[in-house]
Amino acid sequence: MPKLMFVQPSQYSATGRLIKQKRLYMPGLVFPLLAAMTPPRWEIDTRIEILDDVDLDTDADLIGIGAMGHSIFRAFELADEFRRRGKTVVMGGYQTSLATGEALKHSDGIIIGDAEISYPLLLRDFEETGKVRRVYDHPVRGLAGLPVPRYEILTAKSIGPMLPVQAARGCPNTCSFCSIYCLYRGRYLVRPIDEVIRDIRRVRELGCRAFYLIDDNIAGSPAYLEELCRRIEPLKMSWATQCTMNLARDARLLRLVARSGCQILSLGVEGVTQEGLNKLNKAWLKVEDHVRLLRAFRKAGIMASAEMMVGLDSDTEESLRETYRFITRTKLPLLRIYVMTPIPGSPLYEEYRAKGRLLHEDHTQFTTAKCVHSPERISPERLTAMYAWLNRKVFSLSHIARRTLLNPGILRRPRRHLEAFAVNLHYRRSVRRGDAPLIV
Repeated sequence: MPKLMFVQPSQYSATGRLIKQKRLYMPGLVFPLLAAMTPPRWEIDTRIEILDDVDLDTDADLIGIGAMGHSIFRAFELADEFRRRGKTVVMGGYQTSLATGEALKHSDGIIIGDAEISYPLLLRDFEETGKVRRVYDHPVRGLAGLPVPRYEILTAKSIGPMLPVQAARGCPNTCSFCSIYCLYRGRYLVRPIDEVIRDIRRVRELGCRAFYLIDDNIAGSPAYLEELCRRIEPLKMSWATQCTMNLARDARLLRLVARSGCQILSLGVEGVTQEGLNKLNKAWLKVEDHVRLLRAFRKAGIMASAEMMVGLDSDTEESLRETYRFITRTKLPLLRIYVMTPIPGSPLYEEYRAKGRLLHEDHTQFTTAKCVHSPERISPERLTAMYAWLNRKVFSLSHIARRTLLNPGILRRPRRHLEAFAVNLHYRRSVRRGDAPLIV
């Protein structure tokens, strides 16, 4: 019986230590889905390094490493070590897809983009020849017919109360800084709703009363979202996902989303200056509407989990102070702030590189916790210092309490706001050691 080990690497903290947690609240879907696509004759061992030790002495025949963001560098380390021990190593994940040349230096083969076609071909090649091809690049045109993920891979580990489900991939927007745009180029693929509901029912069978849709922008098709919510509502489950702020412009759809059980939405609030967003090809997001739309989410009973960036070309010291005032005024209960970082392989990265605006090309320093480019109106050094100042302010204990325990939404969702207080303490630990907030 051939054996496959899936590895999801952790990443290094600014302290130089590998980041570890006792529990993972938002596990990914890739390995359970790939496991469901794996012939039953294969034995599968899954290691999520933020929770597990990675067995370098495994007897697995094939090692599959998936990497996101800054964990790619730990992925390269592990890949090199496994290959030194004679293992065949393949890599995938969005960072591998964006940095194919570098990934090929550390692996025997890579999968670019979606794996539904490439992965079975890779397994067949390995079984027939003992080898894999250097590159598997087979984009999918639709998402119908995906198997039920093998969720048992996750439930066997120390995870939170929610399991992941996917309804769609990609995003119709084309923001130049976004990794999703780099891979999908404005494509937005939806799954048959019957199959999504099938997976949600499986999550419920496993004892979970909540799930999160791991979609990049669930509001990419309002008509699809409406029908999906109508089908979810009778299941009486709570759920979370991410989408654009524009959802709150449609009051009827927002009410339907809330009524179906959605309690948390991850929203790209991004920044407080319109000029900066316009330059990132995100002019459709209107800063002047931020406060009104966030209030609409709260009134609907949905908690905003906001992501913001500093280091846009319109940013100054004053705009960063205004960012603090905005966060204070809106009492964002969940918040992650990053230094805007051009992702290697993205259009923004190529633009900055061509214009000589990158400070260096040491990608190990592209952590989103320090400035690696030259903003137009503030020095890189001052921006990094102001980013640290902003994190100290918004993740002080008093500010966390005001945004969560004293948030008007606590009357409607007391448990969620208590949980948000705890999550903010986790983010506080991340920023205090010099890291960007790490999603749990």
